[in-house]
Amino acid sequence: MKTSEPTINIIVAVADDWAIGRDGDMPWHISADMKFFKATTMGHSLVMGRRTWESIGSKPLPGRQNIVVSARLAAEWESAEESQAVAVDSLEKAFEVAEDSEIFVMGGGMIYRQAIDVADRLYVTHVHTVVPDADTFFPAIDPEVWELAERSNTSEDPRSGLKYEFRTYIRRSNDE
Repeated sequence: MKTSEPTINIIVAVADDWAIGRDGDMPWHISADMKFFKATTMGHSLVMGRRTWESIGSKPLPGRQNIVVSARLAAEWESAEESQAVAVDSLEKAFEVAEDSEIFVMGGGMIYRQAIDVADRLYVTHVHTVVPDADTFFPAIDPEVWELAERSNTSEDPRSGLKYEFRTYIRRSNDE
């Protein structure tokens, strides 16, 4: 049983124009970002929308509780054993059923827009590119709300040549 409020984290890779998706997929594949995602989320609860669930093959990511926010799937799935994931009909219910004190919201665009107002921390891979044909975007990070806590050096992906960096933002305190 959970004794304290969970920490709500958002984990995302964004382009300089805030693009996160194109045609139901990420517009890049950066091995270091995938490794960072896995290392950061392993053993914790993942929350995602139905389209993100489908984009990962409708299979749970191992070593993590997978929670899918979808009214349709929540009505269709009879048990977590059948799907090896949990489906709920709202973001609030996803946070309630999460079994871990660290919850990671992993997309997509609609879920990010709902979660950013309640998140405690953002793990952002900034990919230094622009995606002109993107169709899914992350909300801009407001510096009045979010403080940059950590920033890696800029690296370059050897396969794509894309430059990227990892940043962690924490919600600013209301105490001023």
